[in-house]
Amino acid sequence: MITEIKPEETTRAAAFNLWMSSPMPMVTLVKTIDVSKLVKTARRRGLKFNMLLCWCIGKAAGKIEEFYTLPVHGKFLHYDKIAVNVIVQNKNGGINSCDIPFSENLEQFNRDYIELTEKVAAECKSIFNEDYMIVGTSAMIQTELDCIVNQYTDKFANPMVLWGKYRKGLFKTTLPISFQFHHVQMDGGHGAQFLEELQKAVRE
Repeated sequence: MITEIKPEETTRAAAFNLWMSSPMPMVTLVKTIDVSKLVKTARRRGLKFNMLLCWCIGKAAGKIEEFYTLPVHGKFLHYDKIAVNVIVQNKNGGINSCDIPFSENLEQFNRDYIELTEKVAAECKSIFNEDYMIVGTSAMIQTELDCIVNQYTDKFANPMVLWGKYRKGLFKTTLPISFQFHHVQMDGGHGAQFLEELQKAVRE
C-alpha cells in the first residue's frame, strides 16, 4: 500500500524543504564489509552470492524506518513493503531488471529471485512492482571497485546499493559497498546505520 503523506508532519520536514529542489540531492557512503561467511554459505548451500547479498540488503533496509518513505515528483510517499531491484543480463546480451519482493524467509526470497531473474533474462523485459519501495542494486563483478557513484535522475530517487568483485584476502574476504540515497529520504546517520545493519546481516 502506498500513501501520500505531508512532509511537515514527519521527521523529514526540514530535509524536504532543504533538499527537495536541490539539483543534486543524492548522498553516497562507502563501507568495506566482511563477506567471508556469505561466500562460504553460498558455496556450502549451492546458493548465488548475489541473491544472498540482496536478501541481506532487504533485511537491513527493513530495520530502518526511513526506507519506507520516498520523495517522488515533489510528493512524499509512504510504503508498507520493500523490494530489491536486480540488474539482469538478458539472452541477447543486453540488460533488464526486476523487483524482487523482500521476504524474511530466505527460501521464499531465493525462489522469487530465481523465478524473476530467469523470466527477465529469457523474455528481455523488465519486471517492476510499483507497490513496493524499491532498493536498487547493481553488481559490477568484472573487476574490483573501491567506490561507485551512480548518476542522479529525477525519474529514480530510490536508494541504490552498488558493488564490484569481492576481494579474497589471507584471512577474510571483503567487499566495498557504495550506498547512494536521497537526502530527503534520510540523513547520513541513517545511511551509516543501514551499512552497519548490512554488515550484521551478512555475518549472521
